Amino acid sequence: MTRDLTRIDAVELEILWSNLIGMVTERAKALQRIAFSPIVREAGDLAYALFDQRGRMVAQANTGTPGHINSLAFAGKHLAGLFTGKVEPGDVLITNDPWLSAGHFFDITTLTPIFNGAAVIGWVGSTIHHTDIGGYGIGAGARDVHEEGLWIPPLKLYERGVPNAVLHDIIRRNVRTPDAVFGDLAAQVSAGRTASEHLVALCERHGLADIEGLSDEILRRSEEATRAAIRKLTPGTYHGVSRFDVPGGEIITLKAAVTIDAEAGHIVVDFDGSSMQTTTGINVVLNYTHAYSTFAVRSCLNPELPNNSGSLAPIEVRAPLGSIINCEYPAPVNARHVVGMYVPMPILKALHQVMPDRVLAEGSGAVWTIQIQGKRSDGRAFTSSMFNYSGGMGARAGKPGPSATCYPTGVAAVPVEILEASMPIVFDRKELRRGSGGAGRMRGGDGQSIGFHMNTDQPWLLNAVPSRMEDGPEGIGGGEAGAPGRFLINGEPVSQARKLSMNPGDAVLLETPGGGGFGPKA
Repeated sequence: MTRDLTRIDAVELEILWSNLIGMVTERAKALQRIAFSPIVREAGDLAYALFDQRGRMVAQANTGTPGHINSLAFAGKHLAGLFTGKVEPGDVLITNDPWLSAGHFFDITTLTPIFNGAAVIGWVGSTIHHTDIGGYGIGAGARDVHEEGLWIPPLKLYERGVPNAVLHDIIRRNVRTPDAVFGDLAAQVSAGRTASEHLVALCERHGLADIEGLSDEILRRSEEATRAAIRKLTPGTYHGVSRFDVPGGEIITLKAAVTIDAEAGHIVVDFDGSSMQTTTGINVVLNYTHAYSTFAVRSCLNPELPNNSGSLAPIEVRAPLGSIINCEYPAPVNARHVVGMYVPMPILKALHQVMPDRVLAEGSGAVWTIQIQGKRSDGRAFTSSMFNYSGGMGARAGKPGPSATCYPTGVAAVPVEILEASMPIVFDRKELRRGSGGAGRMRGGDGQSIGFHMNTDQPWLLNAVPSRMEDGPEGIGGGEAGAPGRFLINGEPVSQARKLSMNPGDAVLLETPGGGGFGPKA
């Protein structure tokens, strides 16, 4: 019998909740420590969460990126729905379908069913950015999604504890760095199995046959708390617009209409009027748009509320089908973060009209991602993991913007020492761009300058997807704009979406944008 947890003592509920958060956070940190990919191990580009029998996200780890975390909520729901009644102990599910999970092939989701005896009592899942998935790479130059890499539909990676040999062979023959890819997959599988054991032990300690009653109560309280926060806002529809350039010089427009229904405790974010999908790989699937939209809204409402299916339920996100933030197959999507990480900006501009003290000015937006492929001087091939560099964060009402800090993703930069140890790259400089943040009552954060060259006598390939090189991030409430970025090769500015062929000795310089200022300068 499942206990009636609507009458549970508040102390026991807090103990159970703390155990769930502790379990997923511990497993997420273990996954991060043992991952092969530097962007997971060093930068924290991952998500980890627990789901109930019905595939509802109950608890997420206290680490990870918003784009992965809230996209994982959709991926877990999809996989649980597809495989309910079709799994056995030892099974592990997998997909990197962009439209079912986190928006591009590099982000692979695994989901492990948790059995208590013969019954599935929940699921535990993770999404991490893998080093390589074959195909074009992380850049924006592919012409459709099929050029971008290996597409893994929802399948079983393990069946009854045994590797799916056919799928493993397909993955191994389609990626450039199979040892790293399978090392990361092993980390995901291991984290899922251990979490399963911990959840079963928790249920046994508290006399629970499953977590459905506990899940119902956690999600109910989370949803009610979110609706209560929305009911305190002034109702109405508020508008925000952000415009920015992307590789190739194209200007992208994101328009957000935020409608607050205070009586119902409900918010609708509608992106009608935004740019349509493009021919380069910067298109965004709706899951990823939803992830960063809900993150922006919830961080202004009450960032202390649990992030789960309950707290996400009162926020509805709409975008026209075929738009750049709700793209249709077969649009290329591998560099979807270039646009996706700007999604919060027009939302924050709209919310500035309702809660001006809780928002921030525009920041640099998307991290500048770099991927390098080539051969060492001895002929051995290498493929770098994607590594990121952020610009300045927008200023806040009462604080300046942090420098070299990327909002909204929160992903860290891989240390230069790690990169230099893993491939023949030499960093010539890495320093703040002093004064690049926009002026204001509170100043925007500064960007940074990063210069490097390759220590090889072989030609090499560079995938770089910088943005905001025409106009810097806008200030808010009278604050001034931050400085735009610059991307230089041998001292010459470059703005191209395609993969670049480089020569030994070529010097690359990245100067990321500064954040916008907040309020008029005194």
